[in-house]
Amino acid sequence: MEVIICGAIILFVLLYNKTVDGKKFLKDNEGVFRLLRESDYDFLVAAKYGEQVDPNILFQKRLQNAFLTIVIFLFIFLSELNLINIVLAIFVGYLVFKSNYSSLKKYYKKHLHDIDVMLPYYLKGLEILVQHYTVPVAIAKSIDDAPEIFKPGLRDLIAKIDAGDSSIDPYMEFANEYPVRDSMRMMRLLYRLGLGSQERKQERLLMFSRTVSSLQNKAREQKYKERLGHMEGQTMVMLIATGAGVMVLILISMIYMFANM
Repeated sequence: MEVIICGAIILFVLLYNKTVDGKKFLKDNEGVFRLLRESDYDFLVAAKYGEQVDPNILFQKRLQNAFLTIVIFLFIFLSELNLINIVLAIFVGYLVFKSNYSSLKKYYKKHLHDIDVMLPYYLKGLEILVQHYTVPVAIAKSIDDAPEIFKPGLRDLIAKIDAGDSSIDPYMEFANEYPVRDSMRMMRLLYRLGLGSQERKQERLLMFSRTVSSLQNKAREQKYKERLGHMEGQTMVMLIATGAGVMVLILISMIYMFANM
């Protein structure tokens, strides 16, 4: 066991002095580390940062931080090395590794409503383009004006279609990558919109338009309910504060009256 710890410390020194390329090590063992990567990690990174951050680079940093944490804790426990301390060092390293993912998850849950609302408004703009272009061309033209969170997935979708995949799979992969409200149903409608004759396209376009309008109405209703709830909460706070103030004044007046009797 001491040999393992010494090896880990030596490796830490080599990484610190850049004698060993840590990035190359991670890249060479990418298949192994991929097992630790959460299925929704790329989506959560896109939800928070858009295209400003590469999820692969961020994941590599997570691995590096976790590894360095384990080495540091093993070095701390070197004088009292035992199985419990080794497990504790690995556990702390795992917590460090998971902390970034937990932070992204909390951000997504906190802004879930805002992210969900983006889809129907994006689809409304796409609906106008689909009236004049084929579905793949309309999607490609919509990317520049799309919310930042959806841009990487839309580019992947178009790339797969341009590569010759005419099945529904690219649309479903987009829906799986961005599991927001009604994304599956809307991607199916988009795929069907590109099939059949011009007459059938008009029928499907009408159905697509109705569905998008329904989603927008739901989003508006949700916003209205949230505003109403916020106003009710503020009104209740004002009533409580006013009532408490009146009670305090009455109490002070009674105390003053009794004091002067």
